[in-house]
Amino acid sequence: MRKAIIAALMLGAALGPAAAVAQAPVTQVQAIGGTRLDVSATGEVTRVPDVAIISAGVVTRSATATAAIQENATRMERVRAALRRAGIADRDIQTSNIGLNPEYRYGENQPPQLVGYTAQNSVSVRFRDIRNTGRILDALVAEGANQIHGPSLTIDQPEAALDEARTRAIAVGRARADLYARALGMRVVRLLSVSEGGGYAVPPPMPGVVMLEARGAAADTKIDPGEQKLEVTLSMSFELQ
Repeated sequence: MRKAIIAALMLGAALGPAAAVAQAPVTQVQAIGGTRLDVSATGEVTRVPDVAIISAGVVTRSATATAAIQENATRMERVRAALRRAGIADRDIQTSNIGLNPEYRYGENQPPQLVGYTAQNSVSVRFRDIRNTGRILDALVAEGANQIHGPSLTIDQPEAALDEARTRAIAVGRARADLYARALGMRVVRLLSVSEGGGYAVPPPMPGVVMLEARGAAADTKIDPGEQKLEVTLSMSFELQ
């Protein structure tokens, strides 16, 4: 009986690898009778941005860290209140930076001397009505904001535009394949594969940081949305004969 059990175990071990090989998935390679052509095609569309993202904050300086933070918190609360009065929802206001740094005076052949502290606090604000962005920024400056960074203009729901770009990319890829085929004295037989490299909005030049004082702010700041380009790139393979 013991010999029979050992023999059965040995037989199972011998059949194990073969069974595993038999159950492995089989990948079928698509046969190509002609010439394979790989092309890259990009589809582009433009849209007017409908969202502006701007960082607004307060920088305060004082002799002590506590005074710098307290003054900063007071002025920043006025900035937040101004945003809410302008109709900006809480979900569109997000803290982006809080900082406290010592300031030193440096003299020749002397150790650094602590002269005060700088406190920073800023929020990232999403404006869903670009037409009112400038007016709201002016109100923020009047309430104590003295650091403005932006705007970054974007499209709130880009999928419809990206789908249009995808359709254009396919048309560009097909036309390019036909061009190569004619130049080679051949014709396109079929499309073998399509893969998307990604869709994205081409970002505009990055704006810098603007330091503003309430007394020196412009009476009517204007934001021009312009147009933004969205692109989708596809990799396409064709068979030529």
